[in-house]
Amino acid sequence: METDAPRPAFPRTHLLRGLMEDRREQLWSRLRTAGIPGVPDEFSVTFAHQAIPAAVLAEIDGFIRVFEDVTTRPVWQESVIGSSGQSLPLKRPEVCFFSAWDFHLPPEGPWQVIEFNDNGSGLLYAGLINECFHALLEPARQATLEAPPPAAELGRRIRQMVRQEAESFFGAMPEGLFLILDEPEALERGKFGAEMEMLRELFREEGWPAEVGTTAGLRWDGERLRHGGEPVSFIVNRSTDFLLEKEATRPLRDAFLNGGVYVAPNPFTYATRSDKRLLEFLSLPSWDRDLGIEARERAVLSRHIPETRLLRPDNLDAIVENRGQFVFKPSRSHASRGFLPSSRVGRSRLQRLVRRGEGYVAQRKVGRPQIHLAGDAYVWADLRVWAYRGERVLLSGRTSIDGDSLDLRPPAGWIPTFAAKAG
Repeated sequence: METDAPRPAFPRTHLLRGLMEDRREQLWSRLRTAGIPGVPDEFSVTFAHQAIPAAVLAEIDGFIRVFEDVTTRPVWQESVIGSSGQSLPLKRPEVCFFSAWDFHLPPEGPWQVIEFNDNGSGLLYAGLINECFHALLEPARQATLEAPPPAAELGRRIRQMVRQEAESFFGAMPEGLFLILDEPEALERGKFGAEMEMLRELFREEGWPAEVGTTAGLRWDGERLRHGGEPVSFIVNRSTDFLLEKEATRPLRDAFLNGGVYVAPNPFTYATRSDKRLLEFLSLPSWDRDLGIEARERAVLSRHIPETRLLRPDNLDAIVENRGQFVFKPSRSHASRGFLPSSRVGRSRLQRLVRRGEGYVAQRKVGRPQIHLAGDAYVWADLRVWAYRGERVLLSGRTSIDGDSLDLRPPAGWIPTFAAKAG
């Protein structure tokens, strides 16, 4: 029997929450279908996005070109290799095509470059995250953002970069194996094994013989590098033995020094671009004359790279006195391993690091913006910009549940990142 009694209203906030939960589950499902396993529990993605202003990206593009100009000059390369204590060639032709710069965009003050990575994992995953999230946005929100490159276009761009590198190195496409290489434990337990398989399939679609393999399968026969008996010509190196010093990577180092196999990244690219001790040279003007850094470049570098100092006996007292202004990182590390906030260091600990020769840098703290989530929750965001030969390829980012370090546990994780449309 019908009644005229008013029906209970369903609060609009509940409707919006239900819609958001539905889209969240759609995103997780789309990412898993696209090939990213374990979303969101094992591979966390923040259900939010960040939009980077066009003016900021224009400045970042200019910075990347300055970085490229400085770090590819012979005077820079010879000087930093000479100061590294490594026995390395003074010139190599490889250019890393998975180069990524990590930025903090503090609420106040200019954006800052925290570090550079020449073997960054996550480019293909980041492209899928951006594409899938953008497709779920309302049309009005989509209209404010530059559309990210679809997976097919990003794959085409990657194959184009690899072809350019291979033809530049060999003079033509080589006949040997294209090997995507990592350490056994990383392939077994790491989060990016499926991404390496995606990359392998991109290569095979182009007709290139390609495999994913580990350093344990490498052998140098004195003339050729081999993996599983197959001669190897081109290596996408995901090993975090950056200078190839471990016994397992000795065949790769022998092949690299012989010069007959393309390896990127390699000890030369690491020593001239990615070692965090280089941030001291880039952030401070003390060595500009010796390193060939010009005045206009110095203005850009000093504005956008926070003061970074390699811990040494002669600067330890000053750093200890001001340690609350710094964070501390191993010069050779990845994924925030070995990171120490100022609250966890004192004079005795820093003295031990210097005495043991562990190669730590002190970097001035830089704030990050907060990304607000449902309710009162929020995370802290950074920006990752992928580029090749000075040209931007993709935007990405990660969020942290900790404001002082990188902690990717949910609801933090990789975050969809877009260029905001100008105007």
